Amino acid sequence: MKRFTTLLATALVATAGILATSAAAEAADCRSGYFCVWTHANFDGMKIEHSGDDSWWEGDMFKQDSSWANHGVSGPGVPDHVKVYEGRKHLGRVTLCLAPGQEVGYNAGANDQGGSHTWSTGC
Repeated sequence: MKRFTTLLATALVATAGILATSAAAEAADCRSGYFCVWTHANFDGMKIEHSGDDSWWEGDMFKQDSSWANHGVSGPGVPDHVKVYEGRKHLGRVTLCLAPGQEVGYNAGANDQGGSHTWSTGC
């Protein structure tokens, strides 16, 4: 029984290591202090990076957003949340709001809906 328990524990540790590695591999490649948007799910396809607001997503990204990452820097009174708007010039509904450090590999309600974004102090 002791040998079985040892083997089971070893297998569980190995499995946990594989799962942790897989999760880390899926993390978004987005620089610190930036909001990043990709044209495909799971942080794939064309990517744009922004350290500030953008009121006019260009044609290659306008209504083509499928995954998002907020790697903004937090601090007292610092706008560290990102609101994505369906229209250019921050018009229309907010399709997605990301807290600092939040990464979204796909969201059906926000997919291909973005047109601009702002940094804010909350959602």
